[in-house]
Amino acid sequence: MKQSPDITPQSWLMVAALGVIWGGTFMVQKLALGYLPPLWVAAGRISFAAVLTVTLWQALGGRLFTSEDTDWRGLGLVSLLSVAIPFMLLSFAQQFVTSGFAGVSMAAVALITLPLAHVFIPGERMTLRRSIGFVIGFIGVLVLIGPGAFQSSGNALETVGRFACLGAACCYSVSSIVMRRLPPIDAVGLSAITLVFGMGLVVPMALINHGLPEIPAPRGLFYVVLLGLVPTAGANLLRNVVIRSAGPVFMSLTNYMVPLWSVLLGAVFLAEPVQPSLLWATMLILAGVGLSQYGALKRLFGAV
Repeated sequence: MKQSPDITPQSWLMVAALGVIWGGTFMVQKLALGYLPPLWVAAGRISFAAVLTVTLWQALGGRLFTSEDTDWRGLGLVSLLSVAIPFMLLSFAQQFVTSGFAGVSMAAVALITLPLAHVFIPGERMTLRRSIGFVIGFIGVLVLIGPGAFQSSGNALETVGRFACLGAACCYSVSSIVMRRLPPIDAVGLSAITLVFGMGLVVPMALINHGLPEIPAPRGLFYVVLLGLVPTAGANLLRNVVIRSAGPVFMSLTNYMVPLWSVLLGAVFLAEPVQPSLLWATMLILAGVGLSQYGALKRLFGAV
Protein backbone atom coordinates (compact mmCIF):
# COMPACT_ATOMS: atom_id res chain seq x y z
CA MET A 1 0.00 0.00 0.00
CA LYS A 2 1.65 3.19 -1.25
CA GLN A 3 -1.01 5.93 -0.89
CA SER A 4 -0.99 8.50 1.88
CA PRO A 5 -2.93 7.74 5.08
CA ASP A 6 -6.70 8.42 5.06
CA ILE A 7 -7.65 9.57 8.59
CA THR A 8 -11.42 9.83 9.16
CA PRO A 9 -13.73 10.17 12.20
CA GLN A 10 -14.12 6.38 12.06
CA SER A 11 -10.34 6.07 12.35
CA TRP A 12 -10.42 8.00 15.63
CA LEU A 13 -13.25 5.84 16.99
CA MET A 14 -11.40 2.64 16.13
CA VAL A 15 -8.19 3.88 17.73
CA ALA A 16 -10.05 4.93 20.88
CA ALA A 17 -11.70 1.51 21.12
CA LEU A 18 -8.36 -0.23 20.68
CA GLY A 19 -6.85 1.90 23.44
CA VAL A 20 -9.49 0.72 25.93
CA ILE A 21 -9.40 -2.92 24.80
CA TRP A 22 -5.63 -3.25 24.87
CA GLY A 23 -5.39 -1.26 28.08
CA GLY A 24 -7.52 -3.92 29.76
CA THR A 25 -5.68 -6.82 28.13
CA PHE A 26 -2.76 -6.67 30.55
CA MET A 27 -5.07 -6.88 33.54
CA VAL A 28 -6.87 -9.93 32.13
CA GLN A 29 -3.60 -11.58 31.13
CA LYS A 30 -2.23 -11.04 34.63
CA LEU A 31 -5.29 -12.84 35.99
CA ALA A 32 -4.95 -15.68 33.46
CA LEU A 33 -1.35 -16.27 34.54
CA GLY A 34 -2.71 -17.37 37.90
CA TYR A 35 -4.19 -20.44 36.19
CA LEU A 36 -1.87 -21.31 33.27
CA PRO A 37 1.88 -21.02 32.53
CA PRO A 38 2.84 -18.03 30.35
CA LEU A 39 3.33 -19.71 26.99
CA TRP A 40 0.03 -21.56 27.31
CA VAL A 41 -1.72 -18.28 28.03
CA ALA A 42 -0.25 -16.94 24.79
CA ALA A 43 -1.00 -20.15 22.88
CA GLY A 44 -4.54 -20.33 24.22
CA ARG A 45 -5.51 -16.81 23.23
CA ILE A 46 -3.91 -17.12 19.79
CA SER A 47 -5.49 -20.51 19.06
CA PHE A 48 -8.98 -19.44 20.11
CA ALA A 49 -8.70 -16.24 18.10
CA ALA A 50 -7.35 -18.13 15.07
CA VAL A 51 -10.34 -20.50 15.00
CA LEU A 52 -12.80 -17.61 15.22
CA THR A 53 -11.07 -15.48 12.61
CA VAL A 54 -10.50 -18.29 10.11
CA THR A 55 -14.18 -19.26 10.41
CA LEU A 56 -15.23 -15.68 9.67
CA TRP A 57 -12.71 -15.40 6.85
CA GLN A 58 -13.99 -18.55 5.14
CA ALA A 59 -17.58 -17.40 5.52
CA LEU A 60 -16.64 -14.18 3.72
CA GLY A 61 -15.03 -16.02 0.81
CA GLY A 62 -11.56 -16.83 2.08
CA ARG A 63 -9.64 -14.47 -0.19
CA LEU A 64 -6.25 -13.10 0.84
CA PHE A 65 -4.21 -11.01 -1.60
CA THR A 66 -6.66 -9.00 -3.68
CA SER A 67 -4.36 -8.34 -6.63
CA GLU A 68 -1.73 -10.24 -8.57
CA ASP A 69 0.95 -8.97 -6.19
CA THR A 70 1.81 -11.26 -3.26
CA ASP A 71 4.30 -11.03 -0.43
CA TRP A 72 4.37 -14.23 1.62
CA ARG A 73 7.71 -13.35 3.17
CA GLY A 74 6.34 -10.05 4.46
CA LEU A 75 3.18 -11.77 5.65
CA GLY A 76 5.23 -14.32 7.58
CA LEU A 77 7.28 -11.54 9.15
CA VAL A 78 4.11 -9.70 10.19
CA SER A 79 2.83 -12.90 11.79
CA LEU A 80 5.98 -13.31 13.86
CA LEU A 81 6.27 -9.67 14.91
CA SER A 82 2.61 -8.80 15.50
CA VAL A 83 1.39 -12.04 17.13
CA ALA A 84 3.79 -14.85 17.98
CA ILE A 85 6.84 -13.14 19.49
CA PRO A 86 5.21 -10.21 21.34
CA PHE A 87 2.50 -12.43 22.86
CA MET A 88 5.14 -14.79 24.22
CA LEU A 89 7.30 -11.93 25.50
CA LEU A 90 4.41 -10.20 27.27
CA SER A 91 3.09 -13.41 28.85
CA PHE A 92 6.57 -14.12 30.16
CA ALA A 93 7.11 -10.53 31.34
CA GLN A 94 3.88 -10.27 33.27
CA GLN A 95 5.06 -12.90 35.70
CA PHE A 96 7.44 -10.24 37.04
CA VAL A 97 6.03 -6.79 36.20
CA THR A 98 2.71 -5.12 36.93
CA SER A 99 -0.01 -4.92 34.30
CA GLY A 100 0.42 -1.14 34.51
CA PHE A 101 4.07 -1.31 33.54
CA ALA A 102 3.31 -3.70 30.67
CA GLY A 103 0.77 -1.24 29.34
CA VAL A 104 3.08 1.74 29.75
CA SER A 105 5.85 -0.01 27.82
CA MET A 106 3.57 -0.15 24.77
CA ALA A 107 3.88 3.64 24.45
CA ALA A 108 7.38 2.97 23.14
CA VAL A 109 5.78 1.65 19.95
CA ALA A 110 4.89 5.20 18.90
CA LEU A 111 8.46 6.38 19.43
CA ILE A 112 9.96 3.51 17.43
CA THR A 113 7.37 3.78 14.65
CA LEU A 114 7.89 7.47 13.93
CA PRO A 115 11.42 7.36 12.44
CA LEU A 116 10.71 4.06 10.67
CA ALA A 117 7.59 5.47 9.03
CA HIS A 118 9.49 8.63 8.07
CA VAL A 119 11.82 6.45 5.99
CA PHE A 120 9.49 3.74 4.67
CA ILE A 121 5.90 5.11 4.52
CA PRO A 122 4.73 7.82 2.05
CA GLY A 123 2.98 10.73 3.73
CA GLU A 124 4.36 9.99 7.20
CA ARG A 125 6.93 12.79 7.33
CA MET A 126 8.62 13.56 10.64
CA THR A 127 7.69 17.27 10.70
CA LEU A 128 8.88 19.66 13.38
CA ARG A 129 5.43 19.83 15.06
CA ARG A 130 5.02 16.06 15.03
CA SER A 131 8.54 15.58 16.36
CA ILE A 132 7.93 18.02 19.23
CA GLY A 133 4.65 16.30 20.02
CA PHE A 134 6.27 12.90 20.22
CA VAL A 135 9.10 14.25 22.35
CA ILE A 136 6.53 15.62 24.80
CA GLY A 137 4.78 12.27 24.80
CA PHE A 138 8.08 10.53 25.40
CA ILE A 139 8.77 12.76 28.39
CA GLY A 140 5.35 11.81 29.71
CA VAL A 141 6.22 8.14 29.40
CA LEU A 142 9.49 8.74 31.26
CA VAL A 143 7.58 10.44 34.05
CA LEU A 144 5.12 7.55 34.17
CA ILE A 145 7.74 4.84 34.46
CA GLY A 146 10.24 6.88 36.49
CA PRO A 147 11.32 6.31 40.09
CA GLY A 148 8.36 5.58 42.32
CA ALA A 149 5.89 5.19 39.45
CA PHE A 150 5.43 1.50 40.23
CA GLN A 151 6.14 -0.51 43.30
CA SER A 152 9.03 -2.89 42.72
CA SER A 153 8.32 -6.55 43.25
CA GLY A 154 11.86 -7.12 44.51
CA ASN A 155 12.21 -10.01 42.09
CA ALA A 156 15.59 -10.29 40.34
CA LEU A 157 13.75 -11.19 37.12
CA GLU A 158 11.83 -7.93 37.10
CA THR A 159 14.49 -6.26 34.96
CA VAL A 160 14.31 -9.12 32.47
CA GLY A 161 10.54 -8.71 32.39
CA ARG A 162 10.87 -5.01 31.63
CA PHE A 163 13.23 -5.69 28.73
CA ALA A 164 10.79 -8.32 27.45
CA CYS A 165 8.02 -5.69 27.44
CA LEU A 166 10.21 -3.29 25.46
CA GLY A 167 11.11 -6.12 23.08
CA ALA A 168 7.39 -6.68 22.44
CA ALA A 169 7.01 -2.96 21.72
CA CYS A 170 9.79 -3.17 19.13
CA CYS A 171 8.04 -6.11 17.47
CA TYR A 172 4.75 -4.25 17.20
CA SER A 173 6.44 -1.21 15.73
CA VAL A 174 8.33 -3.05 12.99
CA SER A 175 5.29 -5.19 12.17
CA SER A 176 3.21 -2.04 11.62
CA ILE A 177 5.67 -0.80 9.02
CA VAL A 178 5.87 -4.16 7.24
CA MET A 179 2.08 -4.54 7.32
CA ARG A 180 1.55 -1.13 5.78
CA ARG A 181 3.87 -2.06 2.89
CA LEU A 182 2.09 -5.32 2.04
CA PRO A 183 0.34 -5.43 -1.36
CA PRO A 184 -3.48 -5.15 -1.45
CA ILE A 185 -4.83 -7.74 0.98
CA ASP A 186 -8.14 -8.61 2.63
CA ALA A 187 -8.20 -7.36 6.25
CA VAL A 188 -9.94 -10.45 7.63
CA GLY A 189 -7.65 -12.75 5.68
CA LEU A 190 -4.63 -10.85 7.00
CA SER A 191 -5.82 -11.33 10.58
CA ALA A 192 -6.59 -15.00 9.99
CA ILE A 193 -3.25 -15.88 8.42
CA THR A 194 -1.17 -13.98 10.99
CA LEU A 195 -2.99 -15.79 13.81
CA VAL A 196 -2.61 -19.20 12.16
CA PHE A 197 1.10 -18.62 11.55
CA GLY A 198 1.47 -17.36 15.11
CA MET A 199 -0.31 -20.42 16.49
CA GLY A 200 2.04 -22.62 14.47
CA LEU A 201 4.99 -21.20 16.42
CA VAL A 202 3.58 -20.56 19.89
CA VAL A 203 1.81 -23.90 20.47
CA PRO A 204 4.98 -25.98 19.85
CA MET A 205 6.96 -23.57 22.05
CA ALA A 206 4.42 -24.03 24.84
CA LEU A 207 4.60 -27.82 24.49
CA ILE A 208 8.41 -27.80 24.58
CA ASN A 209 8.64 -25.49 27.59
CA HIS A 210 5.62 -26.52 29.66
CA GLY A 211 4.36 -29.84 28.31
CA LEU A 212 0.65 -30.51 27.98
CA PRO A 213 -1.35 -28.14 30.19
CA GLU A 214 -3.88 -29.20 32.76
CA ILE A 215 -7.43 -28.02 32.11
CA PRO A 216 -7.68 -24.75 34.07
CA ALA A 217 -10.48 -23.85 36.46
CA PRO A 218 -13.55 -22.31 34.77
CA ARG A 219 -12.43 -18.82 35.74
CA GLY A 220 -9.01 -19.35 34.17
CA LEU A 221 -10.61 -20.74 31.01
CA PHE A 222 -12.86 -17.69 30.89
CA TYR A 223 -9.86 -15.37 31.02
CA VAL A 224 -8.14 -17.18 28.13
CA VAL A 225 -11.33 -17.18 26.03
CA LEU A 226 -11.82 -13.48 26.75
CA LEU A 227 -8.24 -12.76 25.70
CA GLY A 228 -8.75 -14.69 22.48
CA LEU A 229 -12.11 -13.18 21.62
CA VAL A 230 -11.70 -9.45 22.33
CA PRO A 231 -8.08 -8.20 22.33
CA THR A 232 -6.75 -10.90 19.98
CA ALA A 233 -9.40 -11.76 17.37
CA GLY A 234 -11.49 -8.59 17.43
CA ALA A 235 -8.78 -6.04 18.13
CA ASN A 236 -6.28 -7.67 15.77
CA LEU A 237 -8.76 -7.26 12.91
CA LEU A 238 -9.47 -3.67 13.91
CA ARG A 239 -5.73 -2.94 14.13
CA ASN A 240 -5.17 -4.23 10.61
CA VAL A 241 -7.97 -2.04 9.26
CA VAL A 242 -6.53 1.08 10.93
CA ILE A 243 -2.96 0.45 9.77
CA ARG A 244 -4.01 -0.29 6.20
CA SER A 245 -6.18 2.84 5.98
CA ALA A 246 -4.91 5.50 8.40
CA GLY A 247 -1.29 4.32 8.63
CA PRO A 248 1.04 2.99 11.35
CA VAL A 249 1.89 6.37 12.89
CA PHE A 250 -1.80 7.14 13.49
CA MET A 251 -2.26 3.58 14.78
CA SER A 252 0.57 4.19 17.23
CA LEU A 253 -1.66 6.67 19.08
CA THR A 254 -3.23 3.67 20.81
CA ASN A 255 0.07 3.21 22.57
CA TYR A 256 -0.42 6.53 24.34
CA MET A 257 -3.93 5.52 25.43
CA VAL A 258 -3.05 1.97 26.51
CA PRO A 259 -0.79 3.09 29.41
CA LEU A 260 -3.53 5.22 30.91
CA TRP A 261 -6.12 2.45 30.78
CA SER A 262 -3.71 -0.26 31.93
CA VAL A 263 -2.64 1.73 34.99
CA LEU A 264 -6.21 2.72 35.83
CA LEU A 265 -7.65 -0.79 35.48
CA GLY A 266 -4.69 -2.34 37.28
CA ALA A 267 -5.22 0.06 40.19
CA VAL A 268 -8.97 -0.51 40.40
CA PHE A 269 -9.15 -4.27 39.91
CA LEU A 270 -5.69 -5.54 40.91
CA ALA A 271 -4.87 -2.98 43.62
CA GLU A 272 -1.67 -1.97 41.82
CA PRO A 273 -0.18 1.26 43.23
CA VAL A 274 -0.83 4.62 41.54
CA GLN A 275 1.56 7.50 42.19
CA PRO A 276 1.02 11.29 41.77
CA SER A 277 3.41 11.16 38.81
CA LEU A 278 0.55 9.55 36.87
CA LEU A 279 -1.29 12.90 36.73
CA TRP A 280 1.70 14.73 35.25
CA ALA A 281 2.38 11.90 32.85
CA THR A 282 -1.25 11.92 31.69
CA MET A 283 -1.14 15.63 30.86
CA LEU A 284 2.17 15.32 29.01
CA ILE A 285 1.09 12.30 27.00
CA LEU A 286 -2.23 13.85 25.96
CA ALA A 287 -0.47 17.11 25.05
CA GLY A 288 2.01 15.20 22.92
CA VAL A 289 -0.75 13.29 21.15
CA GLY A 290 -2.72 16.45 20.45
CA LEU A 291 0.28 18.32 19.06
CA SER A 292 1.58 15.47 16.92
CA GLN A 293 -1.86 14.84 15.40
CA TYR A 294 -2.95 18.47 15.10
CA GLY A 295 -3.52 18.17 11.35
CA ALA A 296 -5.65 15.06 11.75
CA LEU A 297 -7.69 16.76 14.49
CA LYS A 298 -8.39 19.73 12.20
CA ARG A 299 -9.61 17.36 9.46
CA LEU A 300 -11.71 15.44 11.98
CA PHE A 301 -13.50 18.51 13.33
CA GLY A 302 -13.92 19.83 9.81
CA ALA A 303 -15.59 16.54 8.82
CA VAL A 304 -17.85 16.61 11.88
